[in-house]
Amino acid sequence: MSVNDRSPREAFVSPMAMIPWQQYPGHFGGALSKALVRPETCGSRRIDFRISCYQPMAHVQEHVHQVQEQAYYVIEGEGVLTLDGKPVLMRPHDYVFVPPGITHGFTNQGTVPLVFFVVTTPVEDGEAPV
Repeated sequence: MSVNDRSPREAFVSPMAMIPWQQYPGHFGGALSKALVRPETCGSRRIDFRISCYQPMAHVQEHVHQVQEQAYYVIEGEGVLTLDGKPVLMRPHDYVFVPPGITHGFTNQGTVPLVFFVVTTPVEDGEAPV
């Protein structure tokens, strides 16, 4: 069964390799992500769950969400997260919660790929919180 053959309300287990890497708008230099759980991949209504892999010097530009909450969890490598202009070094097993209204960005300043999970809710920034 392919990703697109799933019922929108069906539980599933899937190999991550079946999801393509993408470079989303505002991401640069090899800042790639796989959208594992999203409306278009499995019918999720409230969760955007991704694994990201940033090559050295790759980054997401600083930005702010109006209603979205995000959590990042670092698996491998190290990067510099900015929170309202303040740099924070993130290493394996570090995590961060970013509430709406906080300007943030993430850059791989290390020498190996930076791999991390990102959970965002709601899926789109224009949605009202549930």
